[in-house]
Amino acid sequence: MNLSDATWRKSSRSSGGGNGDCVEVAIGSDSVMVRDSKQPSGPVLAFTPAQWQAFITAVCHEQLPPTGR
Repeated sequence: MNLSDATWRKSSRSSGGGNGDCVEVAIGSDSVMVRDSKQPSGPVLAFTPAQWQAFITAVCHEQLPPTGR
């Protein structure tokens, strides 16, 4: 996916309260890209659709290890 053609979106839950920290996602036919919404020209992480689906499944089933924070 070409970054200039990407349509970025963020969760509808990201606008309420908090400090505005969130990520944006652009979904294409061959990749899913993630970036920090506060740094739109910063680094982008790219995943295959299968990798992204595995991540979402792990989040939904609370299968990710703690971050240590």
